[in-house]
Amino acid sequence: MLLCVALGAVPAIANDLESAQNQFRTGKYKAAEAVAFAAVESGIWNERWPRLLIQCQLEQGKYAEALQTYDTAIRRYPTSMTLRLLGLEAIRFNNLSERSEEERKRFFQLLQSSPLRFASRDSLIAAGRYFVDEGEDARQVLEMFYDRVRDSNPDFLEAYIATAELALEKGDYKVAAETLAEAERIDDTDPRTSYLKARAFESSDAKVTAAALQQALELNPNHIPSLLMLAELALDRELYDDAKSSIAQVLKINPSEPDAWALQSVIAHLEGDPKREQEMRRKALSTWHENPRVDYLIGSKLSQKYRFAEGAAYQRRALEFDPDYHAANFQLAQDLLRLGNDDKGWTLAKSVAEDDPYNVVAHNLLTLHDRIKDFSILEAGDIHVRMDPEEADVYGEAVLELLTEARATLCEKYDVQPDAPIMVEIFPEQKDFAIRTFGLPGGAGYLGVCFGRVITANSPASQGERPHNWKSVLWHEFCHVVTLEKTKNRMPRWLSEGISVYEERMRNPTWGESMTPQYREMILNESLTPVSKLSSAFLSPPSALHLQFAYYESSLVIEFLIEKHGIESLKMALVSLGDGLSIDDALTRSVGSLDRLDVEFATYAREKAEAFAPDADWSREELPTETTTTELAKWVDEHPENYWGLRSLAEAWITEKQDEKALPLLEKIVELGAVTPERDGPLELLADVYQRLGRAKREREIREQVLAISSDALPSYRRLIEIATEQNEWQQVLEYSEQMLAIQPLQPFGYQHMATAAEQLKRPEKEVRPLKTLLQMDPIDPAALNFRLARAGFETGDTALAKRHVLAALEDAPRYRDAHRLLLEIVESER
Repeated sequence: MLLCVALGAVPAIANDLESAQNQFRTGKYKAAEAVAFAAVESGIWNERWPRLLIQCQLEQGKYAEALQTYDTAIRRYPTSMTLRLLGLEAIRFNNLSERSEEERKRFFQLLQSSPLRFASRDSLIAAGRYFVDEGEDARQVLEMFYDRVRDSNPDFLEAYIATAELALEKGDYKVAAETLAEAERIDDTDPRTSYLKARAFESSDAKVTAAALQQALELNPNHIPSLLMLAELALDRELYDDAKSSIAQVLKINPSEPDAWALQSVIAHLEGDPKREQEMRRKALSTWHENPRVDYLIGSKLSQKYRFAEGAAYQRRALEFDPDYHAANFQLAQDLLRLGNDDKGWTLAKSVAEDDPYNVVAHNLLTLHDRIKDFSILEAGDIHVRMDPEEADVYGEAVLELLTEARATLCEKYDVQPDAPIMVEIFPEQKDFAIRTFGLPGGAGYLGVCFGRVITANSPASQGERPHNWKSVLWHEFCHVVTLEKTKNRMPRWLSEGISVYEERMRNPTWGESMTPQYREMILNESLTPVSKLSSAFLSPPSALHLQFAYYESSLVIEFLIEKHGIESLKMALVSLGDGLSIDDALTRSVGSLDRLDVEFATYAREKAEAFAPDADWSREELPTETTTTELAKWVDEHPENYWGLRSLAEAWITEKQDEKALPLLEKIVELGAVTPERDGPLELLADVYQRLGRAKREREIREQVLAISSDALPSYRRLIEIATEQNEWQQVLEYSEQMLAIQPLQPFGYQHMATAAEQLKRPEKEVRPLKTLLQMDPIDPAALNFRLARAGFETGDTALAKRHVLAALEDAPRYRDAHRLLLEIVESER
C-alpha cells in the first residue's frame, strides 16, 4: 500500500516542480520560492527543489537564506555539481572569500576524484561553467562539456544557453546567434534565450536587439538581466531618467543587485557627482567586497563614454580584487590603446590573447598588430601619423600638412594645447580600421573615429571607386581631439559631433553636412529631436538617413548657439563640462533655460528648412507611386513645381534613355534652387545628361556648380580636368587636379594632369611633388618620369635632386639622349 501511494505521488511532485519552475521563469519569484521552500521543508527527495529554492533566493538578493539552504542541501546531495555551483555564488555574495576559495578547490577535487560519477548533462554544464569562471581554455570547455551534452542531448536547452553565454563573453557573436537560433527552436519561452539574442545582435542590428529584449520582458517582466540591459541602453542614449527607472525595477526585485548599483555609480559619475558615485559603488560591493565585475562594469561603461582614463582606473581596481579577471585585463588593454599608450596596451592585449585563445576581439587585435607593425610613422611636432608605407609615400606629407593646419586653427579657436602626442592611424583596409576601432569586423559607414588623442581613419583605398574627402574626415576627427581635450572627454556625443561638423563647414563650405530635401522634410514633419535628447538620435537610429540627420541637426545647434550667444558661450559650456557639470547644467549656465533653448532652436531649424528652395512645391500627398512614366508626366504637367514629381520623372526618363525629356525637368529643379551635394542628385544627373548630349559648355557650367557644393565630386573633377585639358586651360587643370587629390590621392590621374599642367605653365616647383608621387605608383615608363623630375629639379635650382633622378633615368635607359644632355647641363652648372 505504501509503495502504491509513493508511486502515485511521483507525477504530482513532478507537476508541482514544473509549475514552480515555470513561475520562476516568468518572474514570479516569491511564489516559486514559497512552493520550493515547502517542498524542501517537507523533505521531498529531489535535488531540484533546493536548487530552485536557491535560485529564487539568489534572484531576490536573499543571500544569507540561499547559503543556509545550500548548507542543508549539500549534506544531502554532496555530489551535485549544479548545487555546488549555486552554492559558490551564495558563498561569494555572503562575502566569505576564504570559504569561496575552499569551495572552488573542493569542486575541482570532486571532479578529479571520480569524474564518471558526474557525467550527467546537468553536471557537465555545471563543470563547464566552473572552468569558464576559472579562466580555462574556452574552446576546450565547449568541446569537452557543452558540445558533448548537445551531441548526446540535442534538445537540452541549458547546453545552448551555456554555449551562447560563453560565445558572447568571448566576442563571438556569430556563434552566439547561431546557437540561440537552435535554442529558440527547442524552447522559445525561456526569457534567457531572448535576452542573450538581444546581446548577440546589440552591436549589429538594433531592431533585432529591441525586439528580442521586448520578447524577454514579455516572457518575464522581472527578468533582471533584461531590465539591466534596458538601463544600459538608456544610459548609452544619455536618457538617465529612463535608466534610473529600469534600475529601480531591478532593485525592487533584488535590493542588493551589484550590477544595478554599479550602473547607478556610472550615472552619478556622468552627472558629475563623485560622492554619490562612490556611495553607489560601495553598495554594489556591499555583499561581495572583492567582486571584480563591479569595477569592470563601471569602467567599461565609462570607456563607452570615451572616459578612457577613468575607465582604466576602474579596471585596475577590478584587477586588484582578481589579477586573473580576463574581462578587466582586456578592457584595460583597449583603454590603454585608446589613450595612446601603445606599448603597454599591445603587451597586455597579447597577454590576454595568449591566456584566452577564444577571445575573438583579442585575437583580432593581435592579428592586426602583426599587419600594421611595419606601417610608416610620420611626425610633425606632437602629431604622429601611422599609415601604410606606400600610402605614406604618396600623400603622407599632405596628411601632415592638413593636421598641422587643423592643430593651429582649432587649438587656437578653442583655447586648447594638448600636452601629449596625438596619434593618427590610417588604414588601407576597412576591416583593419574596424578591428582597431571596434575590435570586430564591421562598422561600415564609419570614416573615422576619435578616442581623444588617438584617431583611426579609413584611407581612400578602403572606400571603393568614389571615396569621401579625406581632408574633411581628418579635419572633423581632429576637432574631436580638441573638444575632448578641453572637456576631459566629458561631453555628450551630439555636442562633440555637432562642433566637428560645424567646423568642417567653417574650414570649407563644401565639407560637412548641409540642408537636403530629406532633411527639410524631417525638420518640418516634427522629426527634430529636442536638444536635451540629441545624443539618443545617434544610437539605434531607424535608418542611415536618420543617423546622418543627427549629425546635421547637431551641427545646426552649434551654428544656432554661436549665432545667438557667441563662441565664448560655447567655450564656457565646454569648460563647465570639463569641470564635471552635466550637459544640462553646463548649457543652462552658458546660454540659459534648456526648455527655451529647445523652443528657440526648433524655430531656427524650421526657418532654415523653409528657406531652402521656398518656391518649390514639397508636398508628397498626391504624388503617384506605382504608375507609368506617361501617367507620371501628366501629373507633373499639373504640378510643374513639385520637387518629388520632377525628380521622379527625370530619373524615369533617364532610365528609359530619354535624356532630352529629362533635361527640362532637371533644369527646373536647379531653377527652383533645390540642389544639394548628394551623389547622383539632380545636379550630377543634369551634368551627366549634358555630357551625353554633347553640350560641353553647359555641362561644364553645371559641373562647376557641383564642385561649389560637394566635397567629394570625383566624377565632376575628372570631367572638368578632361575638358580643360582639351581646351589647353592649364591653370584650371592645375587647380582641379590639386582639389581632386583631397578626394583620391591614390590614383595616377590627378598627379599626371597636375604635372602636365605645371609643365605647360612653366612652373617646375609645381611639377616636383606629382612626379615624385607617380614614381611611387609602379609607372610604365619610369625613365621618362625620372627625366621630367630631374629637369624640374634643375629648373628650381635643386641640383642634387636633378642629378639623382637623371642618373636613375639613365640607369633604366642608358641611351636616353635628352637625359645625357641634361646631365651635362647639371655638371656644367656645378663648376
